[in-house]
Amino acid sequence: MNSTDNPNPNPNPTLNLIVLDMAGTTVADDGLVEQAFSAAAGTLGVEPGSADHAEKLDYVRATMGESKISVFRHLFGDEDRAQRANVAFEEAYGRLVDGGRVAPVPGAREAIERLQAEGRTVVLSTGFARTTQDAILAALGWQDLVALTLCPADAGGRGRPYPDMVLAAFLRTGAVDDVAHLVVAGDTSYDMLSGVRSGAGIVAGVLTGAHDQDQLSRHGATHVLGSVAGLPDLIARAEA
Repeated sequence: MNSTDNPNPNPNPTLNLIVLDMAGTTVADDGLVEQAFSAAAGTLGVEPGSADHAEKLDYVRATMGESKISVFRHLFGDEDRAQRANVAFEEAYGRLVDGGRVAPVPGAREAIERLQAEGRTVVLSTGFARTTQDAILAALGWQDLVALTLCPADAGGRGRPYPDMVLAAFLRTGAVDDVAHLVVAGDTSYDMLSGVRSGAGIVAGVLTGAHDQDQLSRHGATHVLGSVAGLPDLIARAEA
């Protein structure tokens, strides 16, 4: 659906600030996080196929959506090793992005454009560093798609599952005067926790990424959708 094709526009929308995750939610990255992690872990001597690698990869999968530097701090202990791993990860992910390995989730751009045509403010957030976020936006031609993009460093550095990026969007845009008028959508349990902790009125999980319906629901999803393409209709129903 094009942004001009909404058959029932709401002249007075109330759910006016939409904070969307990127990888797995609006951006299909096809397992690139795991590939970039393996490359980064290898630089610190973690051998692919080893028990150590498998254990660390399980943790990466469980914490999808979290700030990547926080993940590496947990995995590698001291700050120097964590920073080295993070730099290697971002470089590896950047190479994959440059190689054309990212694409929009089907219907994601159309959903964003429809939401904005309805007078809502859309913010894209990520657990990646700014350089990686910008590389993804450039690869997709999304540099000017939304009013604001946020990475953990833009909101104090903690990232998800803390509510900081969602609340930064609330403060910076001024799009709503009550956090209950926020909508948060993502594909991981940490996205759900971040939304719940921010007080968002809708915390929507999507099934195009890392975690399944049970994980999303257990961590606070108010709704679970097949993909972000269904979000505009969900919001319209909530306002009706």
